Amino acid sequence: MNTATLRLPPASRGLHDITEDVADVVVASGVTEGLCHVFLQHTSASLIIQENADPDVLSDMLDWFAKHVPDGDPAYRHRDEGPDDMPSHIRAALTQPSLLVPVRSGQLALGTWQAIYLFEHRHAPHERRLVVTVF
Repeated sequence: MNTATLRLPPASRGLHDITEDVADVVVASGVTEGLCHVFLQHTSASLIIQENADPDVLSDMLDWFAKHVPDGDPAYRHRDEGPDDMPSHIRAALTQPSLLVPVRSGQLALGTWQAIYLFEHRHAPHERRLVVTVF
């Protein structure tokens, strides 16, 4: 088993491909068959596996979240860090803080069109930490 904590560079709202960052931990672990667990240590961002071929998929996802979980809704009580604070928590609750991906032949066993994305829900760039465990 191998565990690494990755500090991702600050990024603003959007979907950011982190597949290579996670894949590097898998390769360094020496594990050839097993599982890779990726855990994000934050409550206003999340992780998703999504298509990496057509950028319209990512744009449509961002548009859907903007429509259904809008910034600045007056119904939100929690707005300590601005109008995107509470929507960021809701968006994170609708997605997930962790992923489990099979490892085969020493590599992430993602499908042809799949990538791992950090789904940053805040407008201002935030540094995020991932705990990646390969076993």
